[in-house]
Amino acid sequence: MTAKIVLYIITVPLSIYALDSIRINNVFKVNRVFQARLLYLMISFSLSYLFTNFLYDFFLNCQIIK
Repeated sequence: MTAKIVLYIITVPLSIYALDSIRINNVFKVNRVFQARLLYLMISFSLSYLFTNFLYDFFLNCQIIK
């Protein structure tokens, strides 16, 4: 496995765990559960993508990964 895939496997659950503390249901209208969950997943995947790319670039610049 490449290093980026390992970082994705680590950061996706971390981002879901971090976003679990936010109440996004208060932002949505009543009975819009599917849309709230979809936004939750999109935000967690976007956050993990950004964090993974940051870590990967950081490790490459520090010469940890070749």
